Amino acid sequence: MLQSTMYSLVPSPLYERKYERFSIGQAGTLMSVRPALGGVSIRACKMIDISRGGASFSVSTTIGLSQHYYLHIVGTKFRIGCAEVYRKGERIGVQFIKTIDEAFLHEIVRHEFFTGQGKKAPSNLAAVSRRPASVNWGFVE
Repeated sequence: MLQSTMYSLVPSPLYERKYERFSIGQAGTLMSVRPALGGVSIRACKMIDISRGGASFSVSTTIGLSQHYYLHIVGTKFRIGCAEVYRKGERIGVQFIKTIDEAFLHEIVRHEFFTGQGKKAPSNLAAVSRRPASVNWGFVE
């Protein structure tokens, strides 16, 4: 530490992140179980970024949204179990219950690149397709 500079002491989120984040703009859906197992709630979201360990996205409203749910990214075949880390207005950050494998992450990023979906994503988030699923808070096909 005697030969360190002042810059080596400044914390940086870039070096503190466990996984690399990728900016994407794909549409997705959130599926959660209503209180007292009163059914399933599905709402649309728009992805902001994703990594192997978590993601952030925006929703039209957070009212009634639980803190654990499935995330399905349109154009993929898996649903990812999520635990909410933060809410800031309409933006939500989640940690995945089980980290996603690198091949699946690259499939998501490649889909965004080849389709350009992020630029053409509808502003009306309710137009996203809905898909029923069983409840198991892990990684489900």
